[in-house]
Formats: sequence, structure tokens, C-alpha cells
Amino acid sequence: MAIHLPFNKLSQWQQVAFCAALLERMIPNYQMFSEHTEFGNYKVLRNQLDLVWQWLDKANRCKINYDAQIAKLEEQVPDPDLFDFLGVFPALDSAMALMSLFQAIQDPEGDGFINVSKLSENSVSYYVELILAQEVDEITPEEDEIVISAQQISAHPLMQWEIATQNELFDFLTSARENKASCVKAKVLVLEEGLSNLGIEINL
Repeated sequence: MAIHLPFNKLSQWQQVAFCAALLERMIPNYQMFSEHTEFGNYKVLRNQLDLVWQWLDKANRCKINYDAQIAKLEEQVPDPDLFDFLGVFPALDSAMALMSLFQAIQDPEGDGFINVSKLSENSVSYYVELILAQEVDEITPEEDEIVISAQQISAHPLMQWEIATQNELFDFLTSARENKASCVKAKVLVLEEGLSNLGIEINL
């Protein structure tokens, strides 16, 4: 909707680091969902994201069995039809983003890296639309249908923060050295507020 980054300007390493950093802001949403519904194992996603960070450490690079990891991850993907809890959608986005990242590492020419960016943005857009609809409903509860415009969503502070974070992270990685120190800086950049991309406090 609002974020269109030129990923072709980044190396594969930089693109993987970008996606891993975005996932640091996404998987806490899965953790909240999992704790609320008792579905899924957040530790699987946490351990898999840690594997990606290890893969990015060229000095101590690990090998990833992608088929095994994707099979494990598939078991953690929630079916939105089975949960009467709106947190299921950001949780689904988190799992699908991690799956897209695994696929992108194997096939850098595909859309996997772009998909992670879009899934993070979609999570925020969905959540902001809910917030805005609730605010309108409280003011005019007699409305049969509440329509929230794309402009309203884009102007919301959470969406502005998402756009700014993705752009800042992209700009940093464009000139970042491909080493562990850059990974640490990328994580600090996205986690300095101590919040997920939905503004939920992260339990570190």
C-alpha cells in the first residue's frame, strides 16, 4: 500500500538481514496469540529466526535444513477460521513471513523478500483499520457499515512508524558491512522502542 522499496539494490545478505530484522518486530505478535489461544509453539519461530541470524554471521555461518524447518513451521501456522480472536491474523502474517524468508534464501530471485515487507505492512494496516473502525463506532454506533480509507490508515501513527522503520532499516543496510556487527545494529534499530510493529510490548 505505502511501502515500495528497491530490493534489487541490496545484496542477498542485506535482504535477508532486512527481513530478519522485520521479523523481530513481527513474531512477538505470534507469541501474544499463542499465549492467548494456547495454539502453536512460539519457541519454534524464535529458534528459526535465531538460525537465520546465525546464517547471516559469515564468520560462523550455520547450515539450514530448509525442508525440515519449513515442515516444522507449517505446524505452527494458524487457520483464521478456527479462532475467534483477531490476533490470529498478525500471527498468521508472522509465520508466513518467516516461511517466505526461508524460501527467499533458497530462491533469491523470487518475491520472498518483498513478501516479508508486505506482510509486516499488512499486519499493521489490518490492526490500524480495526482501531479506527472501533473509534468511529464509539462516536457513531448507529452506522451500519464503517468504511476506513487508505489515507486514514496511512496517516495513523502506527503505520507512519512502520513506514519509517522499514525505510530507516533499508537505508542502514544499503551501506552496512555484511557481518555480525551489522546484524546487531539492525536489531537494535528495530527493537529500540521495545515494541512489536503493532505497538505491543515485547517480552525479551
